[in-house]
Amino acid sequence: MSPPSDLRPYLRTLDAETLADLLHAQAERDPELRHSLELRAATQSGDVSEAHRLLDTAVTDGNGEYTAKVGAVLDTLQRMLDLGSRADLAPLARRTVDDISEVLEQSGDHTGDLGDRLDRAVALYARACAARPPDPEKLADWILEVEFDGPGRPSIDLADFATALGEPGLRRIKSTVDDVLTAGGPGHRRDVAERLREQLAEVLGDVDELVAILSAKPPRRDVSLKIVRVLRAAGRHSEAIAHAARALTHDKTPKPPEPEDETSRRRKDFDAHPDRETFAALREAATTDGKWTTQRRAALARLRELAAEGTGHADELARVLLDDGRPDEAWRACVRFGASPELKLELAEQRAAEHPAETIPVFREHVEELIERKDPQAYQEAARRLKLLRTLHKRAENPDEFTAYLAALVETHRRKTRLITEIRTARIALPKAVSSPRAPR
Repeated sequence: MSPPSDLRPYLRTLDAETLADLLHAQAERDPELRHSLELRAATQSGDVSEAHRLLDTAVTDGNGEYTAKVGAVLDTLQRMLDLGSRADLAPLARRTVDDISEVLEQSGDHTGDLGDRLDRAVALYARACAARPPDPEKLADWILEVEFDGPGRPSIDLADFATALGEPGLRRIKSTVDDVLTAGGPGHRRDVAERLREQLAEVLGDVDELVAILSAKPPRRDVSLKIVRVLRAAGRHSEAIAHAARALTHDKTPKPPEPEDETSRRRKDFDAHPDRETFAALREAATTDGKWTTQRRAALARLRELAAEGTGHADELARVLLDDGRPDEAWRACVRFGASPELKLELAEQRAAEHPAETIPVFREHVEELIERKDPQAYQEAARRLKLLRTLHKRAENPDEFTAYLAALVETHRRKTRLITEIRTARIALPKAVSSPRAPR
């Protein structure tokens, strides 16, 4: 008897309504399939409604309860974005950002867990806007309002919203920035406009504008290095070499000695070797001198810049954030800047209990890496990780995804009979199509 032909090419020729009718008819005959589809439907709509309900009630709670409820909302957003939900999550994400900002403004305390959750909410809002872009000019107006009229947090990175803003949104922001700078005068609005002007130049790829902005800043080594990097990235190598030579000459020009305190000395050490050790020394000195808030912001900005360049500083940044008591920021740095698999796995193990959905991709990568080793101990560890993944999918309320993932993995590695044996030994139910292993490999 010949095997059944693959129907997928034919199914792809059908329109969405015909496919929906066929699937609905089959679901009426297959209770398991119907249950699976109902779970997916609940994920698309019910979770969003529940998240809005949590925000409705959270404002009346104490700080601890409010932080916990906001965390649950952010977990919902993260999970649905990770799963590629087709729901429009931008309104919920923006409401979360606005709610947290209002609570922080009322309390006046921008540090601690709630400050971390605001940063996470902004990052998720950016992802939601990229997935389902809102009106670009309205998004631009929101960013301008937050930046110019807000309490100072959150600080928006235009690069994260560039796709959703598009040309109309970026043009609207640039118009307002130009107006503020033309009006002149010092103060908060001008400082914000200068920062947004630099970000706009980077997002729009205006190399001349960006170099002009950076060149107007007080001469510093990190600014000179950034100018060189910008010119090199634009293929303007001769200009990059000339600027580097001028910066080197400037650095060698004798300067009158200035009295140094311990913070200044530690800052020099950090600038020369930005890593976990020099950051810790800077923190200790700056805390004693009462300068840590400013120094911390500048030092972390430098580490983020290095991590973004792919210079191997992603691990240093994440470790520094962990030492600084900010595990959520450390995790985001790992994901955004591509930390080492070892560090991502370490952080995933710490976060799995509270954030199962966001750690699933890391453990899947680890399983593949273990299988590629092709030795019995690695297969045994892979089976143990699969058991953990099954638990994480249950906690994330998407157990059907684990079933599909396991089926695909077993199909890919069906000839590795030793692996199949270890999965069976771990008491993980295999797809029915998998036959009993004959001889371990």
